[in-house]
Amino acid sequence: MTEASERPAKRVTVVDVAREAGVSAGTVSNAISGKRKVDQETQRRIKEAVETLGYRPNLAARRMRTGRANTIAIYSSMPVAVAAGASKLGFLMEIAASAAVAALEANMSLVLVPPVDDPIATLKKISMDGIIVVEPETDDPVLAMLHNIGVPTVCVGKPAGSSSAYVDLDYRLMAEALFDHLVETGAKNFPLVVGASSRQSNLVFQEVYRRKAADFGMAAKVIALPEQSAEDSASAAILKLLNDGEHFDAVLAPIDAMATGVMRALKARNLRIPDEVRVATRYDGVRARTEVPALTAIDLKLDVVATTATEVLIGIIGGTSKASVAAAPSPKIVLRASSVSGYGAK
Repeated sequence: MTEASERPAKRVTVVDVAREAGVSAGTVSNAISGKRKVDQETQRRIKEAVETLGYRPNLAARRMRTGRANTIAIYSSMPVAVAAGASKLGFLMEIAASAAVAALEANMSLVLVPPVDDPIATLKKISMDGIIVVEPETDDPVLAMLHNIGVPTVCVGKPAGSSSAYVDLDYRLMAEALFDHLVETGAKNFPLVVGASSRQSNLVFQEVYRRKAADFGMAAKVIALPEQSAEDSASAAILKLLNDGEHFDAVLAPIDAMATGVMRALKARNLRIPDEVRVATRYDGVRARTEVPALTAIDLKLDVVATTATEVLIGIIGGTSKASVAAAPSPKIVLRASSVSGYGAK
């Protein structure tokens, strides 16, 4: 082996790319970072030079120069129990997958922060330019901490008690659609099994349920349960209703882990679903699709929601956007055999 071959290969720099493309180093930096507009022909030459030379940006140097990590994070305050079992963090992962694509298109990476016992301490350790927080609670301490340390934040779902920007999931429309569907399929008396936290989805579902139950002439029964034990708590609550001899012909359980618990209890008592009891949930995720029978749910169009949240966040980080509220696509109910007799049967 010769002395020359033992030396590490010289790192390709912006200057090398600029020389190959016949432009200035500043033009190459602008084209790669997207900070300034570069005409299509120049972009084409720079792209060819990057591919020919095998250029890879020096992220450490860029961070020292710009003061940015070129990284955004995504975090959900939902406890592990809600994201466990068949869903495998499904709700958060579905958002994260689309957010990661949108981030990469802006030359940024995405860090997924799973549910942890001490999110404030964890998030303080992460080097990031901004963060997407999924369905925060009212007056969420995580949002307060992020605001205090100046981290740009966009929430998925309205952050009550915070001035953070957010993508507005229409919880009211979701709750109305599911309630109306159960009534339209023949349900006359059914409880709402919902999370006990101050998350807006829980609060809005309770408000809509109580209002529509009163309009329908039905006695409202709200069963608010801890999200930390979602499936087990829901199963126990339904079994208690059955043991107490209470009659109901449907259950509305917006949190999919709780809907799974409801199904478990009904099956334990050999109740026919949906002929005797109908069940509907909010999130059309893995739990909803793999339950037997499959659960009627809502298509939240999370891919669009995630992309929108990421684009708003990147705009705030780059100073090109001051958007405070972005609309989400209208949710659409997905009918399945848990609430429609014979649905899907061949």
